Parts: sequence; C-alpha cells; structure tokens
Amino acid sequence: MVITFVSLSLTGCASYDYDAKVKLGDKMISVVGESLEGTQVSIPEDFKGNKTLLIFGFIHKSQFDIDRWLIGLDMTQTKVDVYEIPTLKGMFPEMFSVFIDDAMREGIPKEIWKGVLTVYGDGEEVQRFTGNQKPKNARVMLLDENGTVIHFYDRGFSVDALNDLRAKLN
Repeated sequence: MVITFVSLSLTGCASYDYDAKVKLGDKMISVVGESLEGTQVSIPEDFKGNKTLLIFGFIHKSQFDIDRWLIGLDMTQTKVDVYEIPTLKGMFPEMFSVFIDDAMREGIPKEIWKGVLTVYGDGEEVQRFTGNQKPKNARVMLLDENGTVIHFYDRGFSVDALNDLRAKLN
C-alpha cells in the first residue's frame, strides 16, 4: 500500500496535459535546476553567450528518446553545449528529490553529472511552456546566445529532426 501511494504520488503529478506554448523567437522562461554535481543553475541566464541545447524529459521512459538524441548528436559530432533536464512537477517529487537524484547518479557516469540539471520547483512552469502531452518524447530546445528559442521539437527522435537541428547551428 505504501509503495503504491509513493508510486502514484511520484507519477500522478503529471495529470494535467498542456499544449506547447513555446514559439520560435520566444525567450526561454527562467527556471532553476540543480546539476547532479550539486550546482544550482539558472536557465537560461547561466547559458548566455553560447548556443545551448536543452533536452527535457518528464518521465523515466523519456530516457530512451533522450539517449537517441544524445547518441545522434555524438555520432554526427555536433558541437553545441547540451544539457539533459529531467523536469518533475509537484510536491512529492520535490520532497523525494534527494532519493531521485541519488538514483540518477547511480546510473549516470560522474563525468557527465554537470550536464544533467534536474528541475523540481519550476517543473510545472517548464511543462506548461514546452507542453507535456506524449511525455515519453523528449522536448529538444535550442537557445541562441541570448536565451531565445531558435529550435523546438517534441515528436520523438528522427534523423530528419536531428538534421534540421544541426542546420540551425550553422
């Protein structure tokens, strides 16, 4: 019973479906995340001066799509700062954030902890902005040097989508 309650509490917080509101040319909303190293990061403020790729995931099953994006970027030797951003909303994920982050650290090599930024407190705002329908799909957002959205994709990985993203980096 307790396990069921905790499971529902952690996953049931995604009960509201939001359509994506993000439009190309919009500024990325300001949110705070924390790297698995323990460093607090202000998004997009801490990324000013560089094009930055943010890959948002809302549920554990998003990881498959995120991994395909990361492998595709690596295989094509795409040069861009990339951050994987697990984004959880609701009171219960925030309460259990230490346990969730520890579980992620167990499965992620320490050398890439800096590039994994978990968003808890601002999770709802991120999901309202990017949309959260089809939560298994990663939200792939490219920001210009000023934090403006110049690319957004939320339909799952495809080679065409990767090539479209890469074209916007030139």
